Amino acid sequence: MNPKEQVQKSTIEAEEPAVESLEVIQEQMEESQAQAEDSAMSPLNEVLGQVENAYSAYMDAQRQVSKIYKENEQQVTKAFRKAEQQANQTCEDSIKKALHGREEAEQKAREIYQKARQQAEKEAEEAVAEALKIRDDTITKAWKIREDTVERAWTIYSKVIR
Repeated sequence: MNPKEQVQKSTIEAEEPAVESLEVIQEQMEESQAQAEDSAMSPLNEVLGQVENAYSAYMDAQRQVSKIYKENEQQVTKAFRKAEQQANQTCEDSIKKALHGREEAEQKAREIYQKARQQAEKEAEEAVAEALKIRDDTITKAWKIREDTVERAWTIYSKVIR
């Protein structure tokens, strides 16, 4: 090897560790810069992560509240329908009871009317029978009085004529 080649070779060899050290230093600087950026961004990233978690929790809570309101609405509707059905049933039962009461009252009224009519007919028959008896008794008495009167008149007439 000639001296010039040797110089170049030693210069290249000397430059290689320098280049390597320069590359290493650059890598270390980049890593440090990335770490610095990461460390500066880390609290911001944490806050952003917390905000995202909070927003996600808020949205979940909102969905749960919406679900609960919908379930509540369904329960209230179900309770209303049950109350409405009970009211209809109670009304229907009351109407049936009232109609049954009316039928019983009408039946009692018919029975009372029938008894009153029978009683009235019986009393009328008794009154007619009594009136007929009184008439017959009166006619009989009147006939007897007539006969007595006629007989007396004949007796008086026979005494006068003789």
